[in-house]
This record gives sequence, structure tokens and C-alpha cells, in this order.
Amino acid sequence: MANSIRVGTAGWSYPQWNGLVYPKTAASGFHPLELVARHLDAVEINSSFYQPLKPELSKLWIRKVERNPEFTFTAKLHQNFTHRRSLDALEIAAFKEGLWPLLQAGKLGALLMQFPWSFRFTGENRDHLIRLRRAFHEFPLVAEMRHSSWMAEEALGTFLDYKIGFCNLDQPEYTRAMPPTAILTSGIGYVRLHGRNPKNSLGAFAAEAQRQRQHDYLYSEAEIAEWAGRAENIGRFAERVYVIFNNDAGAKSFVNALQMRSAATGSLRSTPPIGLRRQYPVELEAFGFSYAQQQLLFTAA
Repeated sequence: MANSIRVGTAGWSYPQWNGLVYPKTAASGFHPLELVARHLDAVEINSSFYQPLKPELSKLWIRKVERNPEFTFTAKLHQNFTHRRSLDALEIAAFKEGLWPLLQAGKLGALLMQFPWSFRFTGENRDHLIRLRRAFHEFPLVAEMRHSSWMAEEALGTFLDYKIGFCNLDQPEYTRAMPPTAILTSGIGYVRLHGRNPKNSLGAFAAEAQRQRQHDYLYSEAEIAEWAGRAENIGRFAERVYVIFNNDAGAKSFVNALQMRSAATGSLRSTPPIGLRRQYPVELEAFGFSYAQQQLLFTAA
């Protein structure tokens, strides 16, 4: 079961990670994905939400993670399809073009359709979901629904009937927000953890600037254990489970992903980057020397 769980972060290209996850000054030839793949087994491509991927870029990313054969990407469907409801054939073909290398290499675990809170369960929205399933029938689809109306029996039936994975969310509480769940509707289990900072509500009542801000929340060990239990329950029946942290401010998503991977799989892949251990000595104490211990060692030397 533990082997079916892949833990990672939503995105990896964040300037604020320099000096924490990545070196402040990278050596020639350094690529962040190579470092990510040494510590984690998955990453969610979030740039595809804003623009189609270029096939040559996808091929480059595959090469950069090849030292970890278990490493898998997931990707977000472009917002034109989920938010603007486009079903333009040329747009669909262009978007698929960038994903083919990942799919053909067996490195695309899921394609995530992220819908806004306003996308409630209605007949019209159900039909649009089905049309997207048909438009991207070649891909393993997962849908993130932020409105709790999608927990209705008929709504979940649609997920089951069309083999669409259900994205289980952790997010701040707000009106009709999707609550924490452990639902599996296809062979793919998916979990996204956005943090619980109420200032970063994902709902309709959050200001646009707030929705665009990086999620600033560090999950506690108890909260990690809570979600590790859910992931394990999903993994009892799923072919693969992806647990993705979207609280990237201060590299908190990377810290929590390391903790989750340890909790869910029972293994510590490697010692975290020194900058991260210095910033989070308590949270990462189990992964190696604490920062205080490192400082004593250096002083004694």
C-alpha cells in the first residue's frame, strides 16, 4: 500500500525557495527538478494551468528526474477548459501536444481539472464535466471540486460512471466549502492540501488578491498524521495515490511533503537540504541533525 502513495508539491519554481530548498547560488547545469526528485516522488505541474506545455520542455523534465524511477508528474488542465468552458478543438489539440511525452513515458499520473468554488453541481455543470472527460479521454482525469454540492450521491455517481478521480481537499473553512474527505472514484486517488489559513480562503468571498497569494500555512504533525491516515485508506483500493501540498510560502509545502512521505511510507529518503533544516529544525529533526547540533559540530571543528 505504501508503494502506491506518491507525495509531492504543487509546482517547484519558486524564487523564495532559493536558500531553503535550492542553493542561493546554483552551480552551472543545476536544475531544481533533479533536487526535488532526490527527496520526493511526485510534483504537480501548475504552469499548465496558465499556458500549454511545450513538448520539448516535457521531455527535458523527464530527463531531469530519471534517477528516481518512481517519480511521477501530475499536471493541471488549462483554465480555459475549466473556468472559461472552452471546448475549442484547436486549443484541446495544442494542450495535449505538450502532455504526450509525459503520458507516453509513463510519467503522467493524473491530469487535474481544478474548478472554482462557483462551479456547483448542476445539470449544466455536470454536462460540461462529461464533455471534458470525452475531450481528454486519453488521459487519467481527476477533478477538484471546491463546492460541497459535489458530494451529492448523483454527483459522485457521475465521477464513478465516467471514471473521473475525486480530488480530496484540505482547505480553510468557508461557506459550502468541500470538507475533508477520503473518496475514491477511479483507480487514481488524489489529495490536495492548500493549508488552513483563513486569510487564504479559496471561496467566492475571498478577494482576488487573497486567492492569488501563496498559501502560508505549515501543517502540524497531528494534521499530517490525520491526512496520512486518509491517504492510506484511499490507497487500500487505489492503483496510485497522489498527495500534493499547495502551501508553498516559505517552502512549507516541501517540509510538509517530506513529513507526509515519511508518515505514509515509513521511510526517510534522504537528508533534507541544509537551508530547509536550518529554517525548520523542529519539523525536520527526525531527518537528520538539527540546526543546533550542526552549529555545535561546526564550532567544535
